[in-house]
Amino acid sequence: MQLVVARIGRAHGIKGEVTVEVRTDEPELRLAPGAVLATDPASAGPLTIETGRVHSGRLLLRFEGVRDRNAAEALRNTLLIADVDPDERPEEPDEFYDHQLIDLDVVLADGTVIGRITEVSHLPFQDLLVVERPDGDEVMIPFVEEIVTDVDLAEQKAVVVPPPGLIDDRAEIVSSREEDGA
Repeated sequence: MQLVVARIGRAHGIKGEVTVEVRTDEPELRLAPGAVLATDPASAGPLTIETGRVHSGRLLLRFEGVRDRNAAEALRNTLLIADVDPDERPEEPDEFYDHQLIDLDVVLADGTVIGRITEVSHLPFQDLLVVERPDGDEVMIPFVEEIVTDVDLAEQKAVVVPPPGLIDDRAEIVSSREEDGA
């Protein structure tokens, strides 16, 4: 299985280094020197990582055969793709790869079916599960422990305990103001 692990940004310096936007939780594994990565567009690769370092909070990579700024700039916006065993799991037991979550059934604790995960959206502060409901509507569920209480890959389901109003119209309106009858 192929997973996008990074996107190449702009050139850094004059010796062929590039900035990268990391799209993996395991950059030390996927973006290590010696790693050979496929690319999108395919014509840009495959690329072999020669060196990597962090500079001012950004990961910089240099690829074999890329020796100057012009060659580095030509790679801008190229996606880096790693081959991953589909059965591989992250080291932490409560972490999952996106492809493991896609197509899982989403159910309430009582077994009521909410829908099926169609996408995992990675936002700066939290991830969202995009769930397609049986009627075709979509609902976004924050992928946090308090709401997604269990992910069972063997059973192909994710159990959620949503707050009122997240997946239905049962929102509870609470106000500290008393009605004044006016």
